[in-house]
Amino acid sequence: MRPARVALITVGVVALVAALSACSDVRYLAQAAGGQLDLLQRARPIADVLADSATDAEVRRKLELVGRVRAFAIGELGLPDHGSFLKYVDVGRPAVVWNVFSAPPDSIHLLTSCFPIAGCVTYRGYFHEADARAYADTRRAAGDDVSVGGVSAYSTLGYLKDPVLSTMLNAGDANLIRTVIHELAHPALYVKDDTVFNESFATAVEEAGMRRWLKKYGTPELADADRLAQERAAGFQELLLQTRGELEALYAQKLPAAEVQTRKAQVIQTLNDRYAALKASWDGYAGYDGWFNRGANNASLGAVAAYATLVPDFLGLLERNGGDIPAFIKSAAECAKRPSAERQGCLQGR
Repeated sequence: MRPARVALITVGVVALVAALSACSDVRYLAQAAGGQLDLLQRARPIADVLADSATDAEVRRKLELVGRVRAFAIGELGLPDHGSFLKYVDVGRPAVVWNVFSAPPDSIHLLTSCFPIAGCVTYRGYFHEADARAYADTRRAAGDDVSVGGVSAYSTLGYLKDPVLSTMLNAGDANLIRTVIHELAHPALYVKDDTVFNESFATAVEEAGMRRWLKKYGTPELADADRLAQERAAGFQELLLQTRGELEALYAQKLPAAEVQTRKAQVIQTLNDRYAALKASWDGYAGYDGWFNRGANNASLGAVAAYATLVPDFLGLLERNGGDIPAFIKSAAECAKRPSAERQGCLQGR
């Protein structure tokens, strides 16, 4: 898990506008469509940005890196070219979208919102932070646990030609390379209402792509930075999944509400103590402080699902396809046609 880049899947403008007549929450869909249109209208061809003498040197360097990774993902990995990442937009804010997650006070199962094409998702995304926090306030008033977090990148699943976002460039090179590969993978295969399948697929392509990039174009410094970042991300996710499991076990006991809340507070305090110890083992690396500063609760922990559960199965399928990613995508797409309960077995060759 990378809190700086939660893999947000959002419907494209065409789907959103089409949904306006079918969904009661017109205001929400309208802001989503308007926010997306604003980005597309302000996007500039990367070639023009690179030719502009006023372009910041670091922005220029990272856009050139994005171009190389894009060419690699399409030309060498064989991912489909949907025209994304050929333009650049300075978002002008610290996040492109703010996601709002909410859950009941005695459950880590997130409330869902359902839309055409994208299906049901466990968040609502807002292009303006004030709108996200206003919606979060309504959920708190209803008694829910709520978490609001910024997102630096997302995919419109090939419905639109996604631009490179300035928020994507805030991360280090290793994370940026992974982000480009991951987001370009999403349009290649998307299964409605199966986030674990979708995220595991894109993460497997990301992992395989990063290995190949490092082998062919990487440096020892880049490899070390990527290894360290992945180790920290794994440790952080393991910590959160452990706490999520402890809360699930607590809520399953059906205890009196007051006792549940007391024990819940103890579990959250234990999480904070464990993070302090983990952070100390990282020599004080503070990259995950923002997540904890927002306050751990059912919503934030509910958002930390085991989305990478099927990655080993996808990587095994890739290996059985001789490392050929287009052939792998076709095989994965066949598994996607199966009922959800049978998909993992299919990935494993059963």
